Amino acid sequence: MANNLFELRGKVALVTGGNGGIGRSIAIGFAEAGASVAVFGRNKEKNNSALCEIKEIRKPAIALQVDVTNNSALELAVKEVEDELGSINILVNNAGIVSRSGGILNVSEEDWQSVIDTQLHAVFRLSKLVAKSMVQKNYGKIINIGSMYSFFGSGRVPSYSAAKGAVIQLTKSMAIELAQHNIQVNAIAPGWIETDMTDAIKELALNDEIMLRTPAGRWGAPDEIVGTALYLASKASDFVTGETIRVDGGYAIR
Repeated sequence: MANNLFELRGKVALVTGGNGGIGRSIAIGFAEAGASVAVFGRNKEKNNSALCEIKEIRKPAIALQVDVTNNSALELAVKEVEDELGSINILVNNAGIVSRSGGILNVSEEDWQSVIDTQLHAVFRLSKLVAKSMVQKNYGKIINIGSMYSFFGSGRVPSYSAAKGAVIQLTKSMAIELAQHNIQVNAIAPGWIETDMTDAIKELALNDEIMLRTPAGRWGAPDEIVGTALYLASKASDFVTGETIRVDGGYAIR
């Protein structure tokens, strides 16, 4: 039985922002575990690259150029996934952006709204769309990607911190509502992971703070999030819901 706990054969997984960084690693990891995988991303070239890598695993896959802040586009894209691969069993809300324009004294209304729309509103909208089908099947796994800034404030990126904090509360709320339909909703809070979005931070003084605070003494790699995502996507976590698992090299314990 233990050998089958983490397999995803026969499942259909949708990963937003699945064309790079953490999302790409999760999408590939799910395919390796047996799932059919759909990737949503705005960059067509990166989508095609991720799709080629997934198809090398010889699992059904699709990559769609989608802006997760466009609600009508989301509806059409979800329908296309269902038509191509079948009902979505696993949803990973990973797509995200950050505005480094500074604290509230400097950030523009447009930058603030863009981050909130991508990091929070899109999680609500896509979860609502996909959960309707999950309710009909009486089965589903929703995984939201949080952050260390889900718990800690940030004077540099308040919009990002506010959105990621709200995602954790939304995770708990959805978990309560959807538990009766055998749908588990959980979150992963990565620590400092090496991705395109975090590259610039390594050049700042903040990098020294990160290293001092992280007991592991290093940045994490996107692949190091996959095990936790696989756990939350599989039957190994069928009695786990409303939780946030930190994958941070110990950053949060100091």
